[in-house]
Amino acid sequence: MSDTDHMQAIRKLAASLQALQRQAAQQYQPVVDDILRTRSRDTQHIEHTLDRLLDFCGDESVLQMYKKLCRHYWDIDPAATADYVNAYREYWDSGEPGIEP
Repeated sequence: MSDTDHMQAIRKLAASLQALQRQAAQQYQPVVDDILRTRSRDTQHIEHTLDRLLDFCGDESVLQMYKKLCRHYWDIDPAATADYVNAYREYWDSGEPGIEP
């Protein structure tokens, strides 16, 4: 496989990842909106949603949802929220200021 073929394969993979992140954003927006609108205190549902969002925080819109949900969850369980903030930092942080609850 030539360097050009490798680059094309990498570009195709990156495009697929971006499409998957956009799809996740579309699917999780109503879930996050519902949690916030109803002021849900269902820790299992919130944590499940945060777990799924974390996989896609490379997309800015998903990251914004993750931040909003962390801020909401902070009032319910600060220790668990801190774990989610740290999980984001470990997985995604590139040295820029991290998210804060």
